Amino acid sequence: MRECDTLLMGGSSVPYSEFVLEGGQARGVQMDLAARRTSLRYPMEVNLVGDSATTLRALAAYLTRKTDRSWRKRIEAGVADWWKVMEARAMNEAHPINPQRVFWELSKLLPDNAILSSDSGSSANWYARDIKIRRGMMASLSGTLATMGPGLPYAVAAKFAFPDRVAVAMVGDGAMQMNGNNVLITVSKYWKEWKDPRLVVLVLNNRDLNQVTWEQRAMVGDPKLPASQDLPDFPYAGYAESLGLMGIRIDKPEQIVPAWERAFKADRPVVVEAVTDPEVPPLPPHITVKQAKAMGSALLKGDAGWRGIVRQTYREMVASWKPHRD
Repeated sequence: MRECDTLLMGGSSVPYSEFVLEGGQARGVQMDLAARRTSLRYPMEVNLVGDSATTLRALAAYLTRKTDRSWRKRIEAGVADWWKVMEARAMNEAHPINPQRVFWELSKLLPDNAILSSDSGSSANWYARDIKIRRGMMASLSGTLATMGPGLPYAVAAKFAFPDRVAVAMVGDGAMQMNGNNVLITVSKYWKEWKDPRLVVLVLNNRDLNQVTWEQRAMVGDPKLPASQDLPDFPYAGYAESLGLMGIRIDKPEQIVPAWERAFKADRPVVVEAVTDPEVPPLPPHITVKQAKAMGSALLKGDAGWRGIVRQTYREMVASWKPHRD
């Protein structure tokens, strides 16, 4: 990019003779419709006020294609390898079902233009890692606030805003017991008004407030505390049936694909209740020494699920290293 006198942004011209910094690269650039939000969180060298599409089109004329594509090729190869790792992890055996596989198989069967939402528990881990969002889809997550319980309300809102599109909510049993079961009453009241009645709700029934359990283990070295973490085994699919919706309960890996196929062919909203293994660890791409020590401490303190944790962690690590490579 090189200097010029003005930059067109949102239909107006503004000077940006100082846009080029050190070696032709701007080190801190923010683009926003509102000037009051620029440099709000962190001071930027260049603040661009205007519509992003218009601004980027204006900037594109000053870009020069790099002839050295090695960095891009390295990133593309890394991403492709990571997807292989995700598939290998999803196919690991678990008891009774590996939650990653539920999401991996869902990804391949999602209808075009589906609207996706997730809760902020462990379902968000698998949502982020195993779902491939295609062009035309919409996706939401209360990630920054980590709010518990918005996954199903987001999906209902999507159905009112876009009644002709399929909505899919991916939630945990903790959120479902907190407010999701009540939201299904709203679904049962209004679904016949929607042009496309399909609203599919995945509930991970692992009888555990799983995200917090893993956070306690990996962040502070505490074993699971059943008194605060255990949940009752509620019949989510049966409850959906009692409201006039469709309920599908799966507790075997071979049931996963048929369940999704049936759900997306349904003539009404569907609750897919997947009985999943709570000891499948949401391993980060890189494990810090602090995290490893905390996990070891949790196990040494007598975590009731230590056998399953060790077994599943070993499988996850192996899947990261070699099973998808010759």
